[in-house]
Amino acid sequence: MKRSVLWLAGGATALAVAAGLLAWWVPSDAELAARAQAEFEQRTGIGLRIGSLHWSVLPAPRLVLAEVATVQDAPIRVRRLELRAPWRALLERRIRIDGAEADGVVLPRQSVRAFRGQGDAAATPAGGAWSLDTVPVAQVRFTDVTWVDRREIALAYDGQIDFDPNWRPRSAELRRAADASTPVRLRLEREGQDDRWRTLIDVGGGTWNGQTALETAQDGSLLLTGELEPRNVDIEQLMKSFGRSTPVAGKVNGRTELRATGADPGALWRSAHTRTRFTVQPATLTRFDLAKAIRSAGTSRGGRTPLDSLTGTLDTQATGDGTRLQYSDLKARSGVLTATGSARIFLRKLDGEVAVDIVDGVVGVPLKLGGTLDDPELSLTGGALTGAAVGTAVLPGVGTAIGARIGQQVERLFGGDKKKPAPRGPRAP
Repeated sequence: MKRSVLWLAGGATALAVAAGLLAWWVPSDAELAARAQAEFEQRTGIGLRIGSLHWSVLPAPRLVLAEVATVQDAPIRVRRLELRAPWRALLERRIRIDGAEADGVVLPRQSVRAFRGQGDAAATPAGGAWSLDTVPVAQVRFTDVTWVDRREIALAYDGQIDFDPNWRPRSAELRRAADASTPVRLRLEREGQDDRWRTLIDVGGGTWNGQTALETAQDGSLLLTGELEPRNVDIEQLMKSFGRSTPVAGKVNGRTELRATGADPGALWRSAHTRTRFTVQPATLTRFDLAKAIRSAGTSRGGRTPLDSLTGTLDTQATGDGTRLQYSDLKARSGVLTATGSARIFLRKLDGEVAVDIVDGVVGVPLKLGGTLDDPELSLTGGALTGAAVGTAVLPGVGTAIGARIGQQVERLFGGDKKKPAPRGPRAP
């Protein structure tokens, strides 16, 4: 018993001496904060302000920073950041963080872009003899992390990532914070030691599940691929959860292919391309009134068009200025009506063409899509208007009569007043 007490006393004394020496060797909170600010600016060329910094060594090394902000027009802000490291890694001069927790982070898009190409920002500390652990960061947890896009739409997320060696996520979860209208959650589950993940997405009251894989070329470049299947995803709920609106309502089903290439995860994100073959049945065009556009033979804004089904292919391509959307092979049905076309959306501007066939293609009406997502326009093309004008000039009243008949038929197909008699006009000889 006496020997045990002596050992305990000796151990406690040694720990106290070690802690005293470490406290003497490691700078104060203020000195460490100043050193971190200077190092950050030297590596990135962007200033940093740290509201407060506190470190402790027992029971394990721990560093807590609060009210951190970059010196930019729209600063990147961190309300609180905590880092925990194991003693053994520090004594062996290995960089390893067992746990990192971030709360209240604000990431303005333009400010984040300023860090592109700053590869030295993640370099090992100056002073030599330090090396990265095989798992430099074991776990990251974050709450209230807000991304602010170029339109100043702010979306908050919570989540967690557990890492395997080489920065491969063993598991990950990303959730829209409580301000989302419906639950939005992405989960990744690594399959063994392969660079392949089971991908589970809950969104819009449905699922978008599948699998993603990562390949590394000999030159170190990355290729990300994926195959996902949307099932009963409510389009309006999906878009509303991300602060957007949509010109199409209904539940989508289909198949999505993902492909992205780049030297790092950021480059993968910026090059991402998806292709989705989709079916929405039934569907509603929430900002277009096809009947009104045809009947008026002019520009039409607003209105709704119910459809029995809408099918097509959507290609999305990330660019430096936003995501470009390309709709192709669009086909809509409503009763005996068939409409086909294509559309492009970029920077919220619309551009497209629609051909409406009534009564199994007996009458074809070409329409032009334009305007913006906030104020879309649907109108007859110049050729269609010219044809109507020529018909009226050659056979007075014929163009007007055909337009009236088309308008009446479309109204009936899209739920108009079926009891309303068709407008009369001169008959063609």
